[in-house]
Amino acid sequence: MGRLEHACLSFRSWLAVTAAAFLLGVRPSACSDLTGSRPNILLLMADDLGIADIGCYGNATIRTPNIDRLAARGIRLTQHIAAASVCTPSRAAFLTGRYPIRSGMVSSNGYRVLQWTAASGGFPTNETTFAKILQDKGYATGLIGKWHLGLNCESSDDHCHHPLHHGFDHFYGMPFSLMGDCAQWDMSEKRAGLERKLNLCFHIVAFAALTLTAGKLTRLLSISWTPVIGSTMVAILLLTTSYFVSPLIVHADCFLMRNHSITEQPMHFQRTTSRFLKEVSSFVRRNKQRPFLLFVSFLHVHTPLVTTEKFLGASLHGLYGDNVEEMDWMVGRVLDSLDTEGLTNRTLVYFTSDHGGSLESQLGNKQYGGWNGIYRGGKGMGGWEGGIRVPGIVCWPGVLPAGRVIQEPTSLMDVFPTVVQLAGGQVPQDRVIDGRDLLPLLLGKAQHSDHEFLLHYCENLLHAVRWHQRDRGAVWKVHYVTPRFHPDGAGACYGKMVCPCSGDKVIHHEPPLLFDLSRDPSEAHALTPATEPLFYEVMERVAQAVKEHRRTLSLVPLQLDGSDNSWKPWLQPCCGPFPLCWCDQESDSQ
Repeated sequence: MGRLEHACLSFRSWLAVTAAAFLLGVRPSACSDLTGSRPNILLLMADDLGIADIGCYGNATIRTPNIDRLAARGIRLTQHIAAASVCTPSRAAFLTGRYPIRSGMVSSNGYRVLQWTAASGGFPTNETTFAKILQDKGYATGLIGKWHLGLNCESSDDHCHHPLHHGFDHFYGMPFSLMGDCAQWDMSEKRAGLERKLNLCFHIVAFAALTLTAGKLTRLLSISWTPVIGSTMVAILLLTTSYFVSPLIVHADCFLMRNHSITEQPMHFQRTTSRFLKEVSSFVRRNKQRPFLLFVSFLHVHTPLVTTEKFLGASLHGLYGDNVEEMDWMVGRVLDSLDTEGLTNRTLVYFTSDHGGSLESQLGNKQYGGWNGIYRGGKGMGGWEGGIRVPGIVCWPGVLPAGRVIQEPTSLMDVFPTVVQLAGGQVPQDRVIDGRDLLPLLLGKAQHSDHEFLLHYCENLLHAVRWHQRDRGAVWKVHYVTPRFHPDGAGACYGKMVCPCSGDKVIHHEPPLLFDLSRDPSEAHALTPATEPLFYEVMERVAQAVKEHRRTLSLVPLQLDGSDNSWKPWLQPCCGPFPLCWCDQESDSQ
């Protein structure tokens, strides 16, 4: 090759690098330093997806070509951990980069997620999300899909917990969560419990009314008819409410909002998938000339597994498999929106689930929850791997290496500092941030994760801790408390949709259970002082880390406790005169 040819090639290479750097907002002399490069950020989060439900994590029978292609073009994290094994606290930690106990997005009384849209608990106003920081840096910010982090504080329209109050310019989705009750499914999160309570109250009040009536008629009680009539009316009201409790829940929780306005109450779920995809396409198109952050929070694959007709019966795994395959198709459509606008190479895409698949979602002999592969336990089951180990895929064509697998411990909380620094923002210095910047690990500049310890809470109780002992290449897991599994061997808990965190349905281990996840990721063989020479050394080091962590905690109100997690009629969002909450403002948009 002649010098002129070589010079031309060198110039073309320089020109290509300069053009790429210009598109990404990176100085040519600092192409390897991506801090402040201001790419678009697209975050995709499934709901209740098991880590082994998708092909690139080992599933050979459910078809997930779009998610698999994303992994092939990007980086796959194999030890990616949620900060909680249920929705509300996990999502709060994701958005803030902080353990949910720091923000109070936990409970101490068994109600592990927000129970009602019309509850006063929710995301505290003094918490800072990555959306807020990127918004302040000039990003367009949008959330499409599930929120489940609260809505109002004191009135039905103060919107103190609303996404728009936490850094999102645009919200289109469900402020609560898709529950079995929304489709009046046989598997109900709260209908059965409410009916039991109402029926019990009815029988008590009805017995009192009959007693008062009998006493009055036989002249054993010298009272007026007022308490008799009053107790009878209360009994009738309780019986009527019990009869209508299912449609009441549907109207109270299962509705759609655009920003602050209710557009559909109750939701028509067969139209929701197409509307969410149309909203994604519209958001990307509107904001293609400026950097944007878009969080697509799928309602899939939470029960009741609402699936459009096109995908019903399409999989080998019943309704659950159908729902997973439809979600994968949705991922493909979302990625197509980037391609259509020429934004693929300027966008960092991240895919995950809020926690592991549910083993409790079973009706008869049919399992409607996910598969967590070799990992023990599932959704709601304390610190067991099956409930907290989730998919983690990061793709940025031309910037991050394709097809790489990282086996270091990482967390959903790491998204916070990663996207904040990519956008040129500053991680808050006035509070503890538990997430760690993923970029050095993703780019291959760091050999190990910055996480030495990760703590696994169940409500406000510490159930387990993992210690990444880097010099030995070991990942130790210490369990202090575990849920009691049902003896039938199915891996479910005693008569609960989600396992309890305390009480007589958990086991306190003394000494704690110890596993080496690097050798035993299934947590099948607990180590003992007799089988592990380092047993006491590991226990002592983990106990010291827990002590240091607790020094950093501050007392904050628990948002999911007591009356803050109860239905309050004055907080009920309603698009008509309460209780006639019905509207369909988007009936023409299919």
